[in-house]
Amino acid sequence: MKKFAVITLMYCIVANLQSNAQTNRKPVNLTDLNFTVEAAPDWNNFLKRDNGWFGGDGIYTIPLNGIENKQANPDDPILFIFSDSMIGKIENGTMADGYKMIHNSVALLNGNKPVAAKMRFSWDTDKKGAAESTFIPRTPQTDSTDYYWLGDGFVNQELGNAVYIFGYRVRNVSTGAFGFKEVGNTLIKIPAGSQPPYHDLKQMDTPFYLTDKKGDIGSFGAGIYVNTTKAGAPAPDGYVYVYGVRGIGKNVMVARVLPKDFEQFDKWTFYDGANWVKDMGEVADVTDNVSNELSLTALPDGRYAMIFQVGGMSTNVGMRIGATPYGPFGPVIKVWDCRPDLEEKTFLVYNAKAHPSLSAPGELLISYNINSLEFIADLKKHPNLYRPRFIRLKINSKGK
Repeated sequence: MKKFAVITLMYCIVANLQSNAQTNRKPVNLTDLNFTVEAAPDWNNFLKRDNGWFGGDGIYTIPLNGIENKQANPDDPILFIFSDSMIGKIENGTMADGYKMIHNSVALLNGNKPVAAKMRFSWDTDKKGAAESTFIPRTPQTDSTDYYWLGDGFVNQELGNAVYIFGYRVRNVSTGAFGFKEVGNTLIKIPAGSQPPYHDLKQMDTPFYLTDKKGDIGSFGAGIYVNTTKAGAPAPDGYVYVYGVRGIGKNVMVARVLPKDFEQFDKWTFYDGANWVKDMGEVADVTDNVSNELSLTALPDGRYAMIFQVGGMSTNVGMRIGATPYGPFGPVIKVWDCRPDLEEKTFLVYNAKAHPSLSAPGELLISYNINSLEFIADLKKHPNLYRPRFIRLKINSKGK
Protein backbone atom coordinates (compact mmCIF):
# COMPACT_ATOMS: atom_id res chain seq x y z
CA MET A 1 0.00 0.00 0.00
CA LYS A 2 2.86 2.37 0.82
CA LYS A 3 4.35 1.76 -2.63
CA PHE A 4 0.99 2.48 -4.24
CA ALA A 5 0.65 5.69 -2.20
CA VAL A 6 4.12 6.89 -3.26
CA ILE A 7 3.37 6.20 -6.95
CA THR A 8 0.04 8.01 -6.66
CA LEU A 9 1.71 11.00 -4.98
CA MET A 10 4.40 11.15 -7.70
CA TYR A 11 1.73 10.99 -10.42
CA CYS A 12 -0.16 13.87 -8.81
CA ILE A 13 2.99 15.98 -8.58
CA VAL A 14 3.85 15.38 -12.25
CA ALA A 15 0.25 16.09 -13.32
CA ASN A 16 0.26 19.36 -11.34
CA LEU A 17 3.56 20.41 -12.88
CA GLN A 18 2.26 19.69 -16.37
CA SER A 19 -0.96 21.55 -15.66
CA ASN A 20 0.94 24.55 -14.30
CA ALA A 21 3.26 24.52 -17.29
CA GLN A 22 0.31 24.54 -19.68
CA THR A 23 -1.42 27.28 -17.71
CA ASN A 24 1.71 29.44 -17.64
CA ARG A 25 2.69 28.78 -21.24
CA LYS A 26 2.80 32.02 -23.18
CA PRO A 27 0.19 31.90 -25.94
CA VAL A 28 1.53 32.09 -29.49
CA ASN A 29 0.79 35.38 -31.23
CA LEU A 30 -1.14 34.43 -34.38
CA THR A 31 -2.33 37.91 -35.30
CA ASP A 32 0.75 40.07 -35.83
CA LEU A 33 4.02 40.02 -37.73
CA ASN A 34 6.31 43.02 -38.01
CA PHE A 35 7.21 43.20 -41.70
CA THR A 36 7.59 45.45 -44.71
CA VAL A 37 6.94 44.47 -48.30
CA GLU A 38 8.08 45.78 -51.66
CA ALA A 39 8.04 44.79 -55.32
CA ALA A 40 10.90 42.60 -56.58
CA PRO A 41 11.59 44.07 -60.04
CA ASP A 42 14.69 41.91 -60.58
CA TRP A 43 12.56 38.75 -60.43
CA ASN A 44 9.65 40.34 -62.33
CA ASN A 45 11.94 41.20 -65.23
CA PHE A 46 13.68 37.83 -65.06
CA LEU A 47 10.58 36.00 -66.30
CA LYS A 48 9.64 38.65 -68.87
CA ARG A 49 10.77 36.82 -72.01
CA ASP A 50 10.05 37.02 -75.72
CA ASN A 51 11.37 33.72 -77.11
CA GLY A 52 10.72 30.10 -76.21
CA TRP A 53 8.92 30.07 -72.86
CA PHE A 54 7.21 33.45 -72.59
CA GLY A 55 4.49 32.78 -70.05
CA GLY A 56 3.14 30.38 -67.49
CA ASP A 57 1.53 29.94 -64.09
CA GLY A 58 1.60 27.43 -61.25
CA ILE A 59 5.20 28.25 -60.32
CA TYR A 60 6.82 26.12 -57.60
CA THR A 61 10.54 25.98 -56.82
CA ILE A 62 12.32 22.82 -55.67
CA PRO A 63 15.94 23.02 -54.43
CA LEU A 64 17.62 19.91 -55.82
CA ASN A 65 20.00 19.69 -52.85
CA GLY A 66 16.95 18.92 -50.69
CA ILE A 67 17.48 21.87 -48.34
CA GLU A 68 14.03 23.43 -48.38
CA ASN A 69 14.12 25.88 -45.52
CA LYS A 70 16.81 28.38 -46.39
CA GLN A 71 18.29 30.26 -49.31
CA ALA A 72 20.14 28.12 -51.81
CA ASN A 73 23.88 28.56 -52.32
CA PRO A 74 25.10 30.55 -55.35
CA ASP A 75 25.60 27.45 -57.52
CA ASP A 76 22.89 25.11 -56.18
CA PRO A 77 20.42 23.97 -58.85
CA ILE A 78 16.76 24.86 -58.32
CA LEU A 79 13.98 23.25 -60.33
CA PHE A 80 11.12 25.53 -61.37
CA ILE A 81 7.87 23.81 -62.35
CA PHE A 82 5.08 25.58 -64.21
CA SER A 83 1.58 24.54 -65.21
CA ASP A 84 -0.01 25.95 -68.40
CA SER A 85 2.86 27.52 -70.37
CA MET A 86 3.10 29.61 -73.53
CA ILE A 87 5.80 28.62 -76.04
CA GLY A 88 6.65 30.74 -79.06
CA LYS A 89 7.86 34.25 -79.89
CA ILE A 90 6.83 37.81 -79.16
CA GLU A 91 7.44 40.14 -82.10
CA ASN A 92 6.37 43.74 -82.68
CA GLY A 93 4.50 43.84 -79.39
CA THR A 94 2.35 40.77 -79.96
CA MET A 95 2.50 36.99 -80.14
CA ALA A 96 3.95 35.75 -83.41
CA ASP A 97 2.08 33.06 -85.34
CA GLY A 98 2.94 29.54 -84.27
CA TYR A 99 2.63 30.02 -80.52
CA LYS A 100 1.36 27.07 -78.50
CA MET A 101 0.08 26.52 -74.97
CA ILE A 102 1.26 23.35 -73.28
CA HIS A 103 -0.01 22.16 -69.90
CA ASN A 104 3.27 22.18 -67.98
CA SER A 105 6.97 22.93 -68.34
CA VAL A 106 10.12 23.17 -66.22
CA ALA A 107 13.25 25.28 -65.87
CA LEU A 108 16.55 24.82 -64.06
CA LEU A 109 18.27 27.74 -62.37
CA ASN A 110 21.83 27.44 -61.11
CA GLY A 111 21.92 29.56 -57.99
CA ASN A 112 19.57 31.82 -56.08
CA LYS A 113 19.70 34.99 -58.20
CA PRO A 114 17.64 35.99 -61.25
CA VAL A 115 20.45 35.64 -63.81
CA ALA A 116 19.12 34.85 -67.28
CA ALA A 117 22.30 33.06 -68.38
CA LYS A 118 21.88 30.58 -65.51
CA MET A 119 18.24 29.63 -66.29
CA ARG A 120 17.35 26.91 -68.80
CA PHE A 121 13.72 26.31 -69.74
CA SER A 122 12.60 22.92 -70.98
CA TRP A 123 9.57 21.06 -72.31
CA ASP A 124 8.99 17.94 -74.36
CA THR A 125 8.28 17.77 -78.11
CA ASP A 126 5.86 15.67 -80.12
CA LYS A 127 6.66 13.55 -83.18
CA LYS A 128 6.52 16.65 -85.40
CA GLY A 129 8.92 18.58 -83.17
CA ALA A 130 6.24 20.88 -81.75
CA ALA A 131 6.25 21.86 -78.09
CA GLU A 132 4.57 19.37 -75.77
CA SER A 133 3.98 19.13 -72.02
CA THR A 134 6.85 17.80 -69.93
CA PHE A 135 4.51 15.66 -67.84
CA ILE A 136 1.63 13.76 -69.49
CA PRO A 137 -0.65 11.50 -67.40
CA ARG A 138 -0.07 7.81 -67.99
CA THR A 139 -1.56 5.97 -65.02
CA PRO A 140 -4.21 3.23 -64.79
CA GLN A 141 -6.89 5.79 -63.86
CA THR A 142 -6.01 8.27 -66.62
CA ASP A 143 -8.46 9.03 -69.41
CA SER A 144 -7.08 9.75 -72.88
CA THR A 145 -8.10 13.42 -72.63
CA ASP A 146 -6.61 14.09 -69.17
CA TYR A 147 -3.69 16.44 -68.68
CA TYR A 148 -1.57 17.56 -65.75
CA TRP A 149 -1.45 20.73 -63.77
CA LEU A 150 1.26 20.52 -61.15
CA GLY A 151 1.22 20.79 -57.38
CA ASP A 152 4.17 21.23 -55.06
CA GLY A 153 7.22 18.96 -54.96
CA PHE A 154 10.39 18.22 -53.00
CA VAL A 155 13.56 16.13 -53.02
CA ASN A 156 13.13 13.07 -50.81
CA GLN A 157 16.51 12.48 -49.19
CA GLU A 158 15.30 9.20 -47.65
CA LEU A 159 14.32 7.69 -51.01
CA GLY A 160 17.40 8.11 -53.16
CA ASN A 161 17.04 11.89 -53.59
CA ALA A 162 14.20 11.39 -56.04
CA VAL A 163 12.04 14.42 -56.83
CA TYR A 164 8.37 13.91 -55.96
CA ILE A 165 5.79 16.24 -57.56
CA PHE A 166 2.02 16.14 -57.20
CA GLY A 167 0.15 16.02 -60.50
CA TYR A 168 -3.50 16.96 -60.71
CA ARG A 169 -5.32 15.11 -63.47
CA VAL A 170 -7.50 17.71 -65.20
CA ARG A 171 -10.17 17.16 -67.84
CA ASN A 172 -12.01 19.66 -70.03
CA VAL A 173 -15.77 19.60 -69.42
CA SER A 174 -18.80 21.32 -70.93
CA THR A 175 -20.22 22.39 -67.57
CA GLY A 176 -18.93 24.73 -64.87
CA ALA A 177 -17.60 28.27 -64.92
CA PHE A 178 -14.15 27.53 -66.32
CA GLY A 179 -14.63 24.54 -68.62
CA PHE A 180 -12.29 22.17 -66.77
CA LYS A 181 -12.42 19.89 -63.76
CA GLU A 182 -9.86 18.16 -61.57
CA VAL A 183 -10.61 14.43 -61.68
CA GLY A 184 -7.72 12.76 -59.87
CA ASN A 185 -4.51 13.09 -57.88
CA THR A 186 -1.20 11.50 -58.84
CA LEU A 187 2.39 11.45 -57.70
CA ILE A 188 5.25 11.94 -60.18
CA LYS A 189 8.64 10.51 -59.23
CA ILE A 190 11.78 11.73 -61.01
CA PRO A 191 14.97 9.74 -60.30
CA ALA A 192 17.94 11.67 -58.93
CA GLY A 193 20.12 12.99 -61.74
CA SER A 194 17.42 12.66 -64.39
CA GLN A 195 17.31 15.47 -66.95
CA PRO A 196 14.30 17.11 -68.66
CA PRO A 197 12.05 15.99 -70.24
CA TYR A 198 12.38 13.13 -67.70
CA HIS A 199 11.46 10.14 -69.85
CA ASP A 200 12.51 7.82 -67.00
CA LEU A 201 9.95 9.17 -64.51
CA LYS A 202 7.36 7.09 -62.65
CA GLN A 203 3.70 8.03 -62.15
CA MET A 204 1.39 6.74 -59.41
CA ASP A 205 -2.33 7.23 -58.87
CA THR A 206 -2.92 8.28 -55.27
CA PRO A 207 -6.02 8.13 -53.03
CA PHE A 208 -5.56 11.81 -52.11
CA TYR A 209 -8.50 13.13 -54.14
CA LEU A 210 -11.74 13.23 -52.19
CA THR A 211 -15.35 14.25 -52.20
CA ASP A 212 -16.59 14.88 -48.67
CA LYS A 213 -20.02 14.49 -47.10
CA LYS A 214 -21.04 17.96 -48.33
CA GLY A 215 -20.03 17.13 -51.89
CA ASP A 216 -16.96 19.37 -51.81
CA ILE A 217 -14.05 18.19 -53.93
CA GLY A 218 -10.57 18.29 -52.40
CA SER A 219 -7.04 17.25 -53.29
CA PHE A 220 -3.64 17.18 -51.59
CA GLY A 221 -0.44 18.71 -52.94
CA ALA A 222 -1.18 22.46 -52.80
CA GLY A 223 1.90 22.93 -50.64
CA ILE A 224 4.59 20.85 -48.93
CA TYR A 225 6.59 21.57 -45.79
CA VAL A 226 9.54 19.22 -45.21
CA ASN A 227 10.05 19.28 -41.45
CA THR A 228 13.28 17.28 -41.29
CA THR A 229 16.82 17.94 -40.16
CA LYS A 230 18.21 17.18 -43.61
CA ALA A 231 15.86 19.72 -45.19
CA GLY A 232 17.11 22.41 -42.81
CA ALA A 233 13.93 22.74 -40.76
CA PRO A 234 14.54 24.75 -37.56
CA ALA A 235 12.27 22.56 -35.39
CA PRO A 236 12.25 19.19 -37.15
CA ASP A 237 9.90 16.40 -36.16
CA GLY A 238 10.87 14.15 -39.07
CA TYR A 239 7.64 14.43 -41.08
CA VAL A 240 6.70 15.75 -44.50
CA TYR A 241 3.55 17.86 -44.23
CA VAL A 242 1.33 17.96 -47.32
CA TYR A 243 -1.44 20.54 -47.61
CA GLY A 244 -4.71 20.06 -49.43
CA VAL A 245 -7.48 22.47 -50.41
CA ARG A 246 -11.18 21.67 -50.79
CA GLY A 247 -14.50 23.35 -51.45
CA ILE A 248 -15.54 26.81 -52.54
CA GLY A 249 -14.43 28.06 -49.11
CA LYS A 250 -10.84 27.12 -50.03
CA ASN A 251 -10.46 25.12 -46.83
CA VAL A 252 -7.04 23.75 -45.87
CA MET A 253 -6.45 20.10 -44.93
CA VAL A 254 -3.17 18.67 -43.60
CA ALA A 255 -1.61 15.23 -44.04
CA ARG A 256 1.78 14.00 -42.92
CA VAL A 257 4.06 11.04 -43.52
CA LEU A 258 7.66 10.06 -42.85
CA PRO A 259 9.84 10.66 -45.92
CA LYS A 260 10.79 6.98 -46.15
CA ASP A 261 7.09 6.05 -46.35
CA PHE A 262 6.12 8.64 -48.95
CA GLU A 263 5.03 6.08 -51.56
CA GLN A 264 3.25 3.90 -48.99
CA PHE A 265 -0.07 5.68 -49.01
CA ASP A 266 -1.54 3.51 -46.26
CA LYS A 267 1.04 4.99 -43.85
CA TRP A 268 -0.13 8.56 -44.35
CA THR A 269 -2.12 10.18 -41.55
CA PHE A 270 -4.49 13.12 -41.57
CA TYR A 271 -5.13 15.81 -38.98
CA ASP A 272 -8.70 15.65 -37.65
CA GLY A 273 -8.36 18.82 -35.57
CA ALA A 274 -6.95 17.03 -32.52
CA ASN A 275 -5.18 13.85 -33.61
CA TRP A 276 -3.47 12.24 -36.59
CA VAL A 277 -5.76 9.56 -37.98
CA LYS A 278 -5.60 6.98 -40.78
CA ASP A 279 -8.99 7.78 -42.28
CA MET A 280 -8.75 10.60 -44.84
CA GLY A 281 -12.51 11.02 -44.53
CA GLU A 282 -11.98 12.36 -40.98
CA VAL A 283 -9.57 15.12 -42.05
CA ALA A 284 -10.44 18.53 -40.60
CA ASP A 285 -10.35 22.00 -42.14
CA VAL A 286 -7.60 23.81 -40.22
CA THR A 287 -8.25 27.18 -41.89
CA ASP A 288 -9.94 28.63 -44.96
CA ASN A 289 -10.06 31.41 -47.54
CA VAL A 290 -6.73 30.41 -49.15
CA SER A 291 -5.87 29.55 -52.77
CA ASN A 292 -5.37 26.26 -54.60
CA GLU A 293 -1.62 26.78 -54.40
CA LEU A 294 0.10 27.98 -51.23
CA SER A 295 3.23 27.65 -49.13
CA LEU A 296 4.19 27.18 -45.50
CA THR A 297 7.51 28.56 -44.25
CA ALA A 298 9.13 28.60 -40.80
CA LEU A 299 9.62 32.09 -39.40
CA PRO A 300 12.74 33.10 -37.42
CA ASP A 301 10.77 33.29 -34.17
CA GLY A 302 9.43 29.71 -34.28
CA ARG A 303 6.06 30.46 -35.86
CA TYR A 304 4.99 29.57 -39.39
CA ALA A 305 3.77 31.70 -42.29
CA MET A 306 1.20 30.36 -44.72
CA ILE A 307 1.19 32.44 -47.92
CA PHE A 308 -1.70 32.37 -50.42
CA GLN A 309 -4.01 34.46 -52.57
CA VAL A 310 -6.92 35.50 -50.36
CA GLY A 311 -10.06 33.62 -51.36
CA GLY A 312 -8.40 32.03 -54.38
CA MET A 313 -8.62 34.86 -56.93
CA SER A 314 -8.79 38.18 -55.07
CA THR A 315 -6.37 41.04 -55.60
CA ASN A 316 -4.71 40.48 -52.21
CA VAL A 317 -1.75 38.32 -51.30
CA GLY A 318 -2.48 37.02 -47.81
CA MET A 319 -0.70 35.39 -44.89
CA ARG A 320 -1.83 33.44 -41.85
CA ILE A 321 0.46 32.83 -38.88
CA GLY A 322 0.53 29.28 -37.50
CA ALA A 323 1.71 27.97 -34.16
CA THR A 324 2.73 24.64 -35.74
CA PRO A 325 2.80 23.31 -39.32
CA TYR A 326 -0.79 22.14 -38.78
CA GLY A 327 -2.13 25.12 -36.83
CA PRO A 328 -3.83 26.71 -35.19
CA PHE A 329 -3.71 29.53 -37.72
CA GLY A 330 -4.58 33.14 -37.12
CA PRO A 331 -6.63 35.58 -39.20
CA VAL A 332 -5.75 36.73 -42.70
CA ILE A 333 -3.02 39.37 -42.75
CA LYS A 334 -3.07 41.24 -46.06
CA VAL A 335 0.43 41.44 -47.47
CA TRP A 336 0.13 43.05 -50.92
CA ASP A 337 -2.46 44.68 -53.15
CA CYS A 338 -2.00 43.38 -56.72
CA ARG A 339 -4.34 45.85 -58.40
CA PRO A 340 -1.54 47.94 -59.98
CA ASP A 341 -0.73 44.88 -62.12
CA LEU A 342 -4.24 44.70 -63.52
CA GLU A 343 -3.99 46.83 -66.67
CA GLU A 344 -7.30 45.50 -68.00
CA LYS A 345 -10.60 44.74 -66.26
CA THR A 346 -10.32 41.19 -67.58
CA PHE A 347 -7.04 40.47 -65.73
CA LEU A 348 -7.11 38.32 -62.60
CA VAL A 349 -4.65 37.28 -59.88
CA TYR A 350 -4.24 33.92 -58.14
CA ASN A 351 -2.09 31.34 -56.32
CA ALA A 352 0.48 33.32 -54.32
CA LYS A 353 3.21 31.43 -52.50
CA ALA A 354 6.69 31.89 -50.98
CA HIS A 355 9.99 30.49 -52.29
CA PRO A 356 12.40 29.97 -49.36
CA SER A 357 15.27 28.70 -51.53
CA LEU A 358 15.24 32.05 -53.37
CA SER A 359 14.76 34.15 -50.23
CA ALA A 360 17.54 35.99 -48.42
CA PRO A 361 17.74 35.52 -44.62
CA GLY A 362 14.92 37.39 -42.92
CA GLU A 363 12.95 37.67 -46.15
CA LEU A 364 10.36 35.78 -48.16
CA LEU A 365 10.32 36.05 -51.93
CA ILE A 366 6.66 35.63 -52.91
CA SER A 367 5.14 35.04 -56.33
CA TYR A 368 1.61 35.45 -57.62
CA ASN A 369 0.15 34.73 -61.05
CA ILE A 370 -1.53 37.04 -63.57
CA ASN A 371 -4.05 35.70 -66.09
CA SER A 372 -7.02 36.95 -68.10
CA LEU A 373 -10.65 36.02 -68.65
CA GLU A 374 -10.07 36.96 -72.32
CA PHE A 375 -6.83 35.00 -72.52
CA ILE A 376 -5.78 35.00 -76.18
CA ALA A 377 -7.32 38.40 -76.95
CA ASP A 378 -5.47 40.03 -74.05
CA LEU A 379 -2.21 38.16 -74.78
CA LYS A 380 -2.21 39.62 -78.27
CA LYS A 381 -2.32 43.10 -76.72
CA HIS A 382 -0.21 42.32 -73.63
CA PRO A 383 1.95 39.33 -74.61
CA ASN A 384 3.96 39.39 -71.36
CA LEU A 385 1.00 39.53 -69.01
CA TYR A 386 0.87 35.78 -68.34
CA ARG A 387 3.78 35.28 -65.99
CA PRO A 388 4.44 35.31 -62.22
CA ARG A 389 5.06 38.61 -60.44
CA PHE A 390 7.22 38.82 -57.31
CA ILE A 391 7.37 40.74 -54.05
CA ARG A 392 9.75 40.67 -51.07
CA LEU A 393 8.41 40.41 -47.56
CA LYS A 394 11.08 41.57 -45.09
CA ILE A 395 10.64 40.40 -41.52
CA ASN A 396 11.62 42.67 -38.67
CA SER A 397 14.38 41.17 -36.54
CA LYS A 398 12.00 41.03 -33.56
CA GLY A 399 9.60 38.98 -35.71
CA LYS A 400 6.35 40.24 -34.17
